[in-house]
Formats: sequence, structure tokens, C-alpha cells
Amino acid sequence: MALSLKLKKFLMENGASEVGYADITNFTPKPGLNTGIVFYITYPPEIIRNMQNAPTQEYLNELISLNSRLDALGMKCEEFLIDEGYRAYAQTKKRLGSDFGEFNSFELPHKTIATRAGLGWIGKSALFTTKDYGSALRLSSVLTDATLDIGKPILKSRCGKCMECRDACLGGAISGKEWNYKLKRNEFYDDRKCEKYALKVCEENLGKPDTVCGKCIFACPHTQKYIKKL
Repeated sequence: MALSLKLKKFLMENGASEVGYADITNFTPKPGLNTGIVFYITYPPEIIRNMQNAPTQEYLNELISLNSRLDALGMKCEEFLIDEGYRAYAQTKKRLGSDFGEFNSFELPHKTIATRAGLGWIGKSALFTTKDYGSALRLSSVLTDATLDIGKPILKSRCGKCMECRDACLGGAISGKEWNYKLKRNEFYDDRKCEKYALKVCEENLGKPDTVCGKCIFACPHTQKYIKKL
């Protein structure tokens, strides 16, 4: 479909590493906006490569930078679609703010759209994971009423017996249970334990408390393949 290709080209020319489209009819938070556009930007391999003792200041700086770039890209995507005659709503971090639910999750997480678009799966760490980049990426999404080429959903984990992220999590947040689309995040991952440990390790490594860690990102074998390629 011409629009699908045109939009993907536009997003990748503006910084996206990958783009996908998903049918979100059954769970859209915006009535009538039944297509999800999801895109991610990868962390530079050298940033992740230096995270043997995560978190690092370089990782935190890059995380903040990626969030800003993804928000800007989301707004560009929204404007592109409106100019094409469609309705669109960018799920930017700035717009969603701290509007979290009970388990620190938005109403329609970017990674839910990403799995429905067939770009990857949810790892045991509860992070979106791909074969090519592991979890060394950050996502954003846009909701629209445009008809686009929908990807084939990935509905279950492809982690298998791997427990690298679980073993790397010193906060005990990762149970090791495999994800599937019917599971809620709190059934296999404890966000409160993650947050508690992150506050502690940030204080130790960065000299101030924060809710970032990254040990599970570094530990993922798919992430390791990515950072060793270059």
C-alpha cells in the first residue's frame, strides 16, 4: 500500500530504526483510531557495550535523548497523517506524562502495539525485545484512522529457556516466566522491585537516585549479538 511505504520511508528518514503497523481495534484508547503505528530508535552499540556495571551516566543521557527524539518523531508522524487527510494522535511521553496505571503502565503501551505489529516480543524482563537488537531500543507510537499494511502479530515469547535477564536482575523483579499476550505484566515481572533496586543502584553508580538500571538490557543475548556486530 502506497501510504504504508510512504510513511515508513518518512519515519526512517527522520530517525526511526524500524516501523510497524498494527490493528488495535479491540483495545484502542481513542475511539475510531483503530490502527497503531509503532517505531523505535536503537541505543548506539557503544553506549550499551560499556554497561557491564549498569547504569552509566552515558546510558541515562542517551535514554533522555531518545525520549526527546521519539516525541519529536511522533509529532512529525501525527502531522504527516493529518496532512494526508487522516486523524492521528501521537502517544508522546510529554502528552502521557505520568499518567500511569496501577502497575506503571500506560493504557495502551507502545510495546503492545509493537508485538501486534510483529516487530518483536516481550522478554522475561518485560521489555520489548527483537532478534536484531535485543532490548537496546526505545519505542513510541501513534494512533490513527488511516488504513495501513498490518503486520502479523507475535503473541508469545521467543525467549525459550534463557534466564540471562532474570539472573542479571539483582532486585529480583524478573520471575523467569515466559510472556504471552494473555498475561498481564505483573504476572511475570514486579515493577516495584525493579524501581526499588534502580533507586539504590543509581545512587551507588551515579550519585543520585533515579529509576533507571539497564542490567537486563545488557544481559540479553540478542542485545549482546547487536553490540558485538560493530
